[in-house]
Amino acid sequence: MDRKEFLTALGYSSGALIFAACLGGCKKEDNPSSPPPPSAPVVDFTLDLTQPANAALNTNGGFIYANGVIVAKTTTGAIIAVSQACTHQGTTVQFQAANNNRFYCPNHGSTFNTTGAVTTGPATGALKQYAVTITGNSVRVNG
Repeated sequence: MDRKEFLTALGYSSGALIFAACLGGCKKEDNPSSPPPPSAPVVDFTLDLTQPANAALNTNGGFIYANGVIVAKTTTGAIIAVSQACTHQGTTVQFQAANNNRFYCPNHGSTFNTTGAVTTGPATGALKQYAVTITGNSVRVNG
């Protein structure tokens, strides 16, 4: 084997090894641009309904965000609380009292009922529901 044949063979071998390494490192991912949704926080806090920051909860259909949770007052006057991050991609959901008291994700259109269950995808996991205890002007949210 002369020098030219040796260098040609060495080049082909090196190229084949690099190509094989690149193929081995490639793998299919479900959706690499979609970060996993954040896990629902463990919470235990109390809201004072006499405070201006919480005034929306004094009106049916009002809602606020607090500590990673959306706390809402339904059209019938019940106060409910679920995690505020959509289980699809973590976008903050909105409460839509006039639209069957649903939680709506403006990013891809997922909807959830008052217990956090998915009613329309693409989300497949429920929002975490939190316990709500009302005592006078205080609303305790925990779970």
